[in-house]
Amino acid sequence: MSCSITLKNISEKNAGKLLFENISLNAGHKDKIAIIGNNGVGKTTLLEIMAGLRQPSSGEVEIFHNKILNLNDFANYRKDIGYLFQNSNDQFIAPSVFDDVSFSLLAGGMEPNLAYEKTRELLKELGIYHLKDKIVFHLSGGEKKLVALAGVLVNKPKILLLDEPTTALDFAVQSRVSDLLLSLDMTQIIVSHDKEFINKVANKMFYLEQNGLKQIG
Repeated sequence: MSCSITLKNISEKNAGKLLFENISLNAGHKDKIAIIGNNGVGKTTLLEIMAGLRQPSSGEVEIFHNKILNLNDFANYRKDIGYLFQNSNDQFIAPSVFDDVSFSLLAGGMEPNLAYEKTRELLKELGIYHLKDKIVFHLSGGEKKLVALAGVLVNKPKILLLDEPTTALDFAVQSRVSDLLLSLDMTQIIVSHDKEFINKVANKMFYLEQNGLKQIG
């Protein structure tokens, strides 16, 4: 199976203190992997390393079998990696829903009419087209999460990294998010405390400890 992302003996320190070490993982196309663990063990930090937002203290990251030696090497894969922040407010760039979701397409040089059409299609697919003119910071928590997810998916990434995607969502929105993730044909790595959600979405589960990442399901 071709691997989309590979970690080899990743270690990380926080303020000089060891956070975790000896983290290895092979995530292939169509894998939906959940990472769980105690608070403060570094789950978000590990996702940030995979997303190219943080340089690990030691170890290797490979994207599509290509070694990533430093954060600059991630530049070739930015469009291939979608990262959903735990706090949706951290995701937003533009004030309105429509402008925020279309922003990355326009910034990437896509012709405006095509970018706007792709944005309309995705918002309709996610059932949030009616929010297109709303100010993102005036939305409910569930609406923000769906808009943030739209901003990630509009680029059609090959790898999706999700940090607590169901936090503060009601049951109906949780169901919409889980159904959407199940329908997506891409590598997904999910950090979550929501056991019911993980059991529904993930086909592999790993437990993060200071001394390694252990498969438990």
